[in-house]
Amino acid sequence: MAVSPTYVTKEATTNLWRNRLMTTAAILTVAVSLALVGSSLLLKQGAAKATVQWQNKVDVIVWVKPTAPVAQTTAVGSQLRQSPYIQTCQFRSQRYDYNEARTVVAPDEFAATTLADYPSSYRCTLVDPSQAPAVYQQFIGQPGVSEVSYPGQQIKTMQSVIHILQWVFLSVAIVLLLSASVLIFNTIRMAIFARRREVAVMKLVGATNWFIRLPFMAEGLIQGLLGAVMAVLVVLGVYWGLGLDVQKTAANQSSIIAQMALSGWEVSSTCIAVAVVGVAVGVVGSYLAVRRFLEV
Repeated sequence: MAVSPTYVTKEATTNLWRNRLMTTAAILTVAVSLALVGSSLLLKQGAAKATVQWQNKVDVIVWVKPTAPVAQTTAVGSQLRQSPYIQTCQFRSQRYDYNEARTVVAPDEFAATTLADYPSSYRCTLVDPSQAPAVYQQFIGQPGVSEVSYPGQQIKTMQSVIHILQWVFLSVAIVLLLSASVLIFNTIRMAIFARRREVAVMKLVGATNWFIRLPFMAEGLIQGLLGAVMAVLVVLGVYWGLGLDVQKTAANQSSIIAQMALSGWEVSSTCIAVAVVGVAVGVVGSYLAVRRFLEV
């Protein structure tokens, strides 16, 4: 007995409507879990791009004690310029750092300080960003040096936070995907139970196993596909809502979101992955139910 696509589609949609509450719950669960998976993938790709850009612009700042004599300040500058790790180095006076603090420190805190409280500094660009720790080790503790800072720690902190968020998203998504599989499994089981007499008659008149099985498996595929479509829309909403489609320009080069901008292909590949997983969840859940409860 040949299997008609029209027959499979009609039977699958009829069964889905019969169990519409379970069907709706399964679709929404698939959608939420896949939306978390897709958002996690976007976050991971964006963070990787931003990290590369930050690492290519690592600056080391050597802070000179406010009380350091001129000779020590000059000696620190000479050592920095002679260092093989340093590409360029610029001196910032106490007055410069004092004025800079005026724009970044809370007004009440700034009012409690004076010019003499602020250090001067050397702002240096490195030949190789990975050499920042070596510069830190070389100059920390030097006479006249109060602190050596570089954004390496901030990058590590950002990466740690993103990794934690990714694991949280993925863990919740896995639980929800398992829940969706169980819901699809139960939906197919209920459909099989509701049509058990019809299935028995079909077997008596010579229907093949796959003629009976395919409509049930199509139900799971449709549920997974609808959930995946909803998840893709959410992922695209996150992409556009956060502004990850806006490429970095001279006007927004300091923006973290602009540095995390993703290309159309990267977003498309994420959406394709989400859709494939959704269909796979639906097919696997329905296949297991058919194999377990449909004796053909």
